[in-house]
Amino acid sequence: MNAFDINALEPYKYLFFTGKGGVGKTSVSCAAAVAFADAGERVLIVSTDPASNMQDVFETEISEEGTRIEDCPNLTVMDVDPLKEAAAYRENVVGPYRGILPDDAIANIEEQLSGSCTIEIAAFDRFAWALTDNDVATRYDRIVFDTAPTGHTLRTLELPSAWTNYLDENSTGTSCLGQLSGLGDKRETYAKAVATLADVTQTGMVLVARPQTPTLEEAARSRAELSDLGIVCQMLVVNGMLEQATDEASGEMLDAQEKALEHMPEGLAGLRMYRNPLRSYNVTGLDFLRRFLKGEADRLMTSIEVERPDVRSLDDLVDELAGSGRRVIFTMGKGGVGKTSVAVDIAKGLARRGEKVRLTTTDPADHLGNFDLDTPGLSVSHIDEKHELEAYETEVLDTARKTMGDEDFSYIQESLRSPCTQEIAVFRAFADIVAKADEEVVVIDTAPTGHTLLLLESTQSYDEQMESTGGEVPESVRELLPRLHDPAQTEVVIVTLPEATPVYEAQRLRDDLDRTGIDSRWWVVNQCLSLGDATDPMLRARAASERQWLDRIDDMSKGLTVGIPWNASGDVR
Repeated sequence: MNAFDINALEPYKYLFFTGKGGVGKTSVSCAAAVAFADAGERVLIVSTDPASNMQDVFETEISEEGTRIEDCPNLTVMDVDPLKEAAAYRENVVGPYRGILPDDAIANIEEQLSGSCTIEIAAFDRFAWALTDNDVATRYDRIVFDTAPTGHTLRTLELPSAWTNYLDENSTGTSCLGQLSGLGDKRETYAKAVATLADVTQTGMVLVARPQTPTLEEAARSRAELSDLGIVCQMLVVNGMLEQATDEASGEMLDAQEKALEHMPEGLAGLRMYRNPLRSYNVTGLDFLRRFLKGEADRLMTSIEVERPDVRSLDDLVDELAGSGRRVIFTMGKGGVGKTSVAVDIAKGLARRGEKVRLTTTDPADHLGNFDLDTPGLSVSHIDEKHELEAYETEVLDTARKTMGDEDFSYIQESLRSPCTQEIAVFRAFADIVAKADEEVVVIDTAPTGHTLLLLESTQSYDEQMESTGGEVPESVRELLPRLHDPAQTEVVIVTLPEATPVYEAQRLRDDLDRTGIDSRWWVVNQCLSLGDATDPMLRARAASERQWLDRIDDMSKGLTVGIPWNASGDVR
């Protein structure tokens, strides 16, 4: 596998970097943009990632209109806040109805427009501008997109064809869904964006992963889904490769990386593949950005001081839960941070303390084979997300057929294409399990977003929402929603890693949950090198860099921070 450099990107005017959150997309894309600018090209880099840390990377204030970097004058950086864009977009849709519809109707519409799909549409509006505007194409030699984590990116890239189809299928001349209300005049722009994305002579799609099985599997899924959209991925950059081992911990890490690459998913076959070494430093500032892709060996201090963080253990968390009387426990976090492994250990710990426990997971059943679940008092329920979604859609459509004409039925079919639908379907399955488990503590490895809970609650209080979804709120959901608001019954444990992107993402999830009035107290920080005894200079440097994130989390959790030491498997020990 060759070292990655910008020569691999030379043919493409438009460059996209996509991958799972925390794999280093921002670092790789920004370093590439700086390298092209240093070579004399006029470069624009655009971020539409809610977790973007562009201001930290370039150590300067970055505007949504674009900021020229003083010490890299050929580079302009544009940092678009999709949450702010979504708020403006939402008001553009809702504004005309204020004073006409009742306040509860307005509130319900606003919540429908507060989900991830609306945020992505709002971000895509700016994204499409940068991709298709003639002035932008003339002004810049190369345009780089620091796209959001994989699932977010894929939904954004699906928007051109998917939403164009919605508009084409809508024979009434009006939008079927609230999220579409602002798109009618964008059809030509989106059609051009689709053509540009699929043009392999202009557009380069770079998958970024770490040498870890979950991120490589995510890259393979991304490639397949992009291929279904007519978008070709040209290459894979494996970021964070450890180049040598000098102690037991680094040896375990190197072995795990080599094993992950040896068993790379078949879906990545045929891609050009490049490696980029693990760095001891955070990639902030132009000096580090310029070093990042040059293959220079890190100049490491042999005596880096690593202060052991003062954090709680997982046993402390389980002890507190065991004596609390709480019967519903969620682990919440983005993909790849260890939600399932933390949920498993919480469930086993409670069972060992005499509780009757039901572990409920959305992980594929075969993944649970990695965990020892043979613990007295512990039962396991598996939720098949695909099956639950299909069952929910069938229920909604069967009900709609009995009461609606063709036009209204088409509206329901459109509404079920929303990404929020799957989350509601899975939540209904959770509620059914909780309803049947009155004598058990239920530990669930996926938490609903605040948006989904607010949408379900507004459905209860506003009957017209039921008409818009075509389904009824089951009794199990009606019973569970108030329990979630009761801190005496429910605990939401936030799981993250001691790195920038996972912390920012977890903080956004918590803020969204706060909108519902549901409190989250405990944070679990997985894979902490600073809790180990590594002597390898590279790992000690990485361990030292964790401190700022652990301090930040400890402040947010008011001292209720659990730290879990790093281990090669990624499982909780």
